[in-house]
Amino acid sequence: MSQNPMTPLAEALRPRILDEVIGQSHLLGEGKPLRLAFQSGKPHSMILWGPPGVGKTTLARLTAHGFDCEFIALSAVFSGVKDIRAAMEQAQENLAHGKHTLLFVDEIHRFNKSQQDALLPYAESGLVTFIGATTENPSFEVNSALLSRAQVYVLKSLTEDELKQLLIRAQEKVLGHLQFVDLAVDTLIGYADGDARRLLNLLEQCNTAAGATGVTVIDADFIQNALTLNSRRFDKGGDTFYDQISALHKSVRGSHPDAALYWLCRMLDGGADPRYLARRIVRMAWEDIGLADPRALQIANDAALTFERLGSPEGELALGQAVIYLAVSAKSNAGYRAYNQARAFVKQDKSREVPVHLRNAPTRLMKEMGHGQTYRYAHDEPHAYAAGETYLPAGMNPPRWYRPVPRGLEVKIAEKMAFLKDLDDQSKDKLK
Repeated sequence: MSQNPMTPLAEALRPRILDEVIGQSHLLGEGKPLRLAFQSGKPHSMILWGPPGVGKTTLARLTAHGFDCEFIALSAVFSGVKDIRAAMEQAQENLAHGKHTLLFVDEIHRFNKSQQDALLPYAESGLVTFIGATTENPSFEVNSALLSRAQVYVLKSLTEDELKQLLIRAQEKVLGHLQFVDLAVDTLIGYADGDARRLLNLLEQCNTAAGATGVTVIDADFIQNALTLNSRRFDKGGDTFYDQISALHKSVRGSHPDAALYWLCRMLDGGADPRYLARRIVRMAWEDIGLADPRALQIANDAALTFERLGSPEGELALGQAVIYLAVSAKSNAGYRAYNQARAFVKQDKSREVPVHLRNAPTRLMKEMGHGQTYRYAHDEPHAYAAGETYLPAGMNPPRWYRPVPRGLEVKIAEKMAFLKDLDDQSKDKLK
């Protein structure tokens, strides 16, 4: 029996030339940016931005090979300024032997500002060609000085067809003894979720489990029973998280209940905190529905309380029904816009005095000063409304920030406001 360890599938299938790369055709196809960069014969610093398992490390290695460079790899998780300096010393030694160095920094977004600054002089001098890999938006996570010296290439998740190509290649090179039925292929690709590395890990699990049980035909039941199937890719603090929150909010705002449910379930499936989602759902109710349907506010709050009482997974049903109700509710951002306009006005405006008739008068002195004396108690007036009364500071024109929309309850609110305005106008006419 051989004592040699089995080569990991990811390593056995790692592309040796550019044409073997699966995916990223928008960068590697004929006439596309990275293909042209390889054909130019001149390496340049770059940042490869994309989700896990799409080939960032592979492309960096192929770049070093394609330009005949020494390859030095650092992980920003485990490396610091000392490691950068050691790498630069090695690069100097390589140069003395007539070899240029390509420095690859994985997860470059994990480097702090001083660590990123330490790379600058070496990238500027041309001692190394720098390639950084990141799953986070480099506009936010990479220093502008370093960013300006590197070309950013955006890598995409692999499509289902591309993942199938990878599975076929794995069968041809390593797993020829296994047969995968169509539903098993679909199941594996679904769980891979666009991540080539994840697919290869799943295939390795299949191979190990099949060898232990003597199975040669892999079906969907075998995968469900024998493999460790993790939830889909989801970064609780990164772009994917905020993109999905944005999609959920915009689906509710766009009155699309199925889409709202989809994004809610995607986030729950990915491990998002249901309490955070509950808070966002309450925010959606206030921002996009508001007074057009006050029941939406109550349902959103009730859903949050229900989750607190029942926990997961039972309480998640309440969140699901809340987003359905919010999606189908009448929409209004009138209150949201009015609040923002009022805040902006107050922030830049002077401090205006409270009108005397609206002031509080808890003491004798204040009463003698006339505080509150001419105030008209609305409940004693016809329609419980003091027609013609003013409540804004002196000299301030009515801003009309709140303008009800012609939907939901705000239709009735608009009618009420028009009625009260008519009473004000009549009161003014009487004073003429």
